[in-house]
Amino acid sequence: MARKTSLRDFQEYLAVRLTTAAQGKGSSSWLGIEAGNEVWLVDLSDGGEIVQAPQLAPVPLTRAWFAGIANIRGNLHAVTDFSVFRGGPPTPQNANARLLLIGVKHGANAALLVSRMLGLKNPEDFTPAEPDASTPAWGAQRYADTQGKIWRKLSVRELLADHDFMNIGV
Repeated sequence: MARKTSLRDFQEYLAVRLTTAAQGKGSSSWLGIEAGNEVWLVDLSDGGEIVQAPQLAPVPLTRAWFAGIANIRGNLHAVTDFSVFRGGPPTPQNANARLLLIGVKHGANAALLVSRMLGLKNPEDFTPAEPDASTPAWGAQRYADTQGKIWRKLSVRELLADHDFMNIGV
């Protein structure tokens, strides 16, 4: 039977792992996220803090995928519904929805609204798959897990440099 872990213990463990990865220490790990019908991998060193999705302030005259502005401990973050940005269904605002604060390390207060977190993933459990030429460079890299499921790898730096991602106005 699997050992049960409290949410607080998991969050503390994940915070330590994120800090360790950001400092370049420890083994390499990926964070698994689900956005719509897709599963993604994010380098822990690229990912930022993970928070429960708060109430978002809507912003008029923005693209459909721009979910709004979130106030996280006094800092405003521009929130993109990553599923809608990718052409998928809107992310339901439920107990599983999370914000991945991706831009802080790169000097931008950007966040991705995702359906749920899938936990830490060991890169050694994945094998490279054929890149997706129809996806921009920030999401073209793909990997297969031990069950053959295909995961996309998110390059946060390239996503934040993408003109379409940064242009939220209609």
